[in-house]
Amino acid sequence: MASSAKRRQLDPAAEESETEEEESGDSSGESEQEVQQEVQVDFEAHTISDSDHNGIKRLLQQLFLKASINITELADIIIQQNHVGSVIRQAEILDGNNEDGDEDDIFGFITVINLTERKGMESVEQIKELVLSQSKSHHQGTAEQLDKILNDNSKPVSFLISERFINVPPQISLPLHKQLQTELMDAHKSNKPCGKSHYYLMISKTYMEVGKKNMPQQKGKVKEELMFTNAEEEFFYEQSVITYSYSVQEDSDSCLSGRWSFDDIPMKPLRTVMLIPADRINAIINKLEEYLTI
Repeated sequence: MASSAKRRQLDPAAEESETEEEESGDSSGESEQEVQQEVQVDFEAHTISDSDHNGIKRLLQQLFLKASINITELADIIIQQNHVGSVIRQAEILDGNNEDGDEDDIFGFITVINLTERKGMESVEQIKELVLSQSKSHHQGTAEQLDKILNDNSKPVSFLISERFINVPPQISLPLHKQLQTELMDAHKSNKPCGKSHYYLMISKTYMEVGKKNMPQQKGKVKEELMFTNAEEEFFYEQSVITYSYSVQEDSDSCLSGRWSFDDIPMKPLRTVMLIPADRINAIINKLEEYLTI
């Protein structure tokens, strides 16, 4: 069972945009009106608990889409090691009038899974197979390098997962990443499996303009061609030692795929794999503080 919840407000100014359609009741056949509203929403971070299982699976599904990953087992692992990581919830409403929401709804989560320590588990091996198989189509040298790193037990690799719904603002990522690093240091001191990592592996939801013939191969082109659904992950990209992108356009047949257009320009959904040395995380967090602090 999960431990008692840690709770803190992540971003008191966070706003969640909603679009509501109101259909006129006038019998004259008046067309529907689209009304843009900004709804003030406060978010809090909580300890991951058993009740988050379905919400975590839903967020994992938006990352992996149709890839052959046992997301049920992956969600079990995340809940089992709830001494690291957090889920994002809407802050409690003081008057208790929360009839429109489910207290178990989560808007996102962050955690790490030590792939080296959990070697042999089905979901872990499937994640490794996914990134290796996609890297082979990118460049054989990249595939060989990544395969060597993933199988080097002396330098543990952890899978860093930071998933949230698209309308949750990036500012909340800063306290989440800082809290996660604090928890990982505590886990390392107590010799827990997830506490030590030499590398972090990430799979980021990205997209680029339809019609671009090639995936961006040079980091200098990232701002020109590659766009990140979670904006802060560009800083992880810049610090990565291995990175490549692959298309998930054929898998993206539902709303889980994220944006299909950007300023009326059709976009191609991608996944971008990144391998980041653990000793670069502090530099990344410093960048997050510089650009995301309100």
